[in-house]
Amino acid sequence: MEEVEQELFIQKLEDRPSLCTMEAQGIPVIDLSPVTSSNPSPSAIETLVKEIGSACKEWGFFQVTNHGVPLSVKQNLEEASKKFFGQSVEDKKKVSRDESSPSGYYDTELTRNVRDWKQVFDFLAKEPTLFPLTSDEHDDRILHWTNKNPQYPPHFRYLLFFFISLVCYTMMQKHIHE
Repeated sequence: MEEVEQELFIQKLEDRPSLCTMEAQGIPVIDLSPVTSSNPSPSAIETLVKEIGSACKEWGFFQVTNHGVPLSVKQNLEEASKKFFGQSVEDKKKVSRDESSPSGYYDTELTRNVRDWKQVFDFLAKEPTLFPLTSDEHDDRILHWTNKNPQYPPHFRYLLFFFISLVCYTMMQKHIHE
């Protein structure tokens, strides 16, 4: 991450978590097999939705198993991601998200007015993504969002699309066979 004043990353005392020790039972693991199987039952899907909701509410994230994406695809995407984020800030900012599109590199997100220690590369699953300019039902203007295209690594964009396509295909597979 670029060199910045550390004060940007320090929360006010009243916003910091208490220093009591908490024991966690582990990151929630969500098994997607109820929706990736050929015959998912409505009750299994309902249970899955509740598990995801609980994990999001209690933890803010979760690990997914039985998603149908081969390990090699995941590893290739992780390797490419490390290469992208390992570049200089100057190179990453060449594909920064901006007012015209929510996709791209970003490293200045705030939580409680304190800068987060993270970097992201947002990527749209569908390109172009069409979005209404306003919430006015009479306003027909549409935004056309497209993805930023990093030059390095050269196959990063392809891997992102491939990964998203596999996830979508796996989730929709049961509908294709019906």
